[in-house]
Amino acid sequence: MSPKNTAEHQRLGECWWYVEGEVPLLFTENETNVECLYGTPNPTSYTKDAFHEAIVSGNTESVNPHKEGSKVTAHFKSVLTPGDKFTVKLRFTDHPAEEPLGDFDRVFESRIQETDEFYTSVQSPGQSEDDRNVQRQALAGLLWNKQFYYYRVQRWQEGDATQPAPPESRRQIRNAKWTHFDGVDVLSMPDKWEYPWFAAWDLAFHTIPIAMLDPEWAKEQLLLLMREWYMHPNGQLPAYEWAFGDVNPPVHAWACWQVYELDRTINGRGDTLFLERAFHKLMLNFTWWVNREDRDGNNIFQGGFLGLDNIGVFDRSKELPTGGHLDQADGTAWMAMYCLDMLTMALELARTQIAYEDVATKFFEHFIYIANSFHHMGEDRKSLWDEEDGFFYDALHAPDDETIPLKIRSFVGLIPLFATATLEPELLEKLPRFKQRMEWFLKHRPGLVKNVATFTEAGAHGHYQLSIVDRKKLERILRRVFDFEEFLSEYGLRSLSRYHASQPYEFRAGDQVHRVGYEPAESNSGLFGGNSNWRGPIWFPVNYLVIESLRVYYDHYGETFKVEVPTGSGNWINLDQAADDLCRRMAHIFQRSPSNGNRRPVFGGEGYFQNDPNWRDYVPFYEYFHGDTGAGLGASHQTGWTALVAKMMQDTRANH
Repeated sequence: MSPKNTAEHQRLGECWWYVEGEVPLLFTENETNVECLYGTPNPTSYTKDAFHEAIVSGNTESVNPHKEGSKVTAHFKSVLTPGDKFTVKLRFTDHPAEEPLGDFDRVFESRIQETDEFYTSVQSPGQSEDDRNVQRQALAGLLWNKQFYYYRVQRWQEGDATQPAPPESRRQIRNAKWTHFDGVDVLSMPDKWEYPWFAAWDLAFHTIPIAMLDPEWAKEQLLLLMREWYMHPNGQLPAYEWAFGDVNPPVHAWACWQVYELDRTINGRGDTLFLERAFHKLMLNFTWWVNREDRDGNNIFQGGFLGLDNIGVFDRSKELPTGGHLDQADGTAWMAMYCLDMLTMALELARTQIAYEDVATKFFEHFIYIANSFHHMGEDRKSLWDEEDGFFYDALHAPDDETIPLKIRSFVGLIPLFATATLEPELLEKLPRFKQRMEWFLKHRPGLVKNVATFTEAGAHGHYQLSIVDRKKLERILRRVFDFEEFLSEYGLRSLSRYHASQPYEFRAGDQVHRVGYEPAESNSGLFGGNSNWRGPIWFPVNYLVIESLRVYYDHYGETFKVEVPTGSGNWINLDQAADDLCRRMAHIFQRSPSNGNRRPVFGGEGYFQNDPNWRDYVPFYEYFHGDTGAGLGASHQTGWTALVAKMMQDTRANH
């Protein structure tokens, strides 16, 4: 007979727990060990760390000998040799059962069959077995990383009424000004083992592959971050638990639109209620950005850290050693992208609610001002575009108002590619007031629109285009993007050009020389956190945005614009094919390579994982990847935004 235990709950009533075999049950209370933490007597003899004490330390007195408590576990013991299996069978139920484990195997087999059927309905037909395996594990990792998140800042500062008072320092350290934050929710974590807390811009990317499985939950996650118990009253979104006040890229409008379109594709209709709810909250966040991060009020944005850690010559989250501030190409481009995402959402809502036509005009005009500022900063009319190099750079705005370009070829200079959108002619005809305002701008503000990719003539597919990057700039940037000696690798785009391996960038500030060189793997110093590196490795979120942007440019240019991939190869393809090429390269990180002994690049030189049949088909989704070999780097068990590979594999026209 299986050991059984009953539990009473004030709302759920009586429940039964069954365990197979003669297994000892350990009991304790779910109470903090305040003697261990604070040196004061425990109110109970049995505390929540009792199981650890009993099993690891052998302290059997830590558990309740009377077999009762608010926590219970079964203590299984077994000695395993390589190749052995050990199965644990338990059942928790709301009714007593004579044979509670009699149908255990049948139920498990049924759940496995249901899971197989579900993933078959999600995945594209025609994929190889290996591709289906990789894609399914990426999606399963997202589901695994759902976690209950409990962080109530004010309560944490004040402490529990039944516990000793916390130190006064709690009111002064990180997140002290976020007393409104009251997180009691299930969230998608980057990794609930190493990073068991949400990260806002990570989560925005999580929702894209999540929407393949469960669009409703993807929508709920995006709305949750913008609710009043998360968003600061001033409109800032919390970055992550380590420091809510850090500034991450404003990608949530983009994610809302992507999820809206995915949901519409899956369910056959657009959830305009979701879009409208998100739009109003995003208006608050957009206003925060404009008021806080545009230091000089000239539509050039600072932003600071922006999640890219050590990508620049300075720590962008701190005061500069030179004084002054950075006019950021990426911060400004993110805001231009934000404008276009809000414009796209407003135009969609204006189809049925004419009031949104006016606010669409607002975001159209704001985009024009930002796009113009890229090329005419301040009174001296300096530009973030370097005509000689054909690239965008950050600029150091010195205390004496001198502007110094920081000529580092990094993803900072590629982010302007993201600020692009297409306008449908038939939609413009339905929105005459918006169209009239566009035409007014063309006529009366020619100096503002001359640096914006043309939206006066329909492209190859009949669309109009808005973009910071015109055709000539796009050609020059993409030469570097698809050059093996710069950004392109066999496994995607590097975060820093390989050019800086032989030509590191140096900047002298007083007696100090600040240096940026290409590092394809981990950072070789503790600079800006040390374990996070944007000086060469491949990161999925920004690669994904390049891919999506190329598809938007293709919508406009069609077959009239082709790019050489790789540069110098003579292989000219359209931008949609170039996007597919990048998808295939990034998927290749996880796929077996027949030309390389069926090895998976993600495992690098780890022969055990490459070859052992018990490991070689279980794929880890790392935080980022070696810029030359594709080997996994950073957190080895993190799915997070790397699960974007599932969407890439779904979208790619040919998976090999």
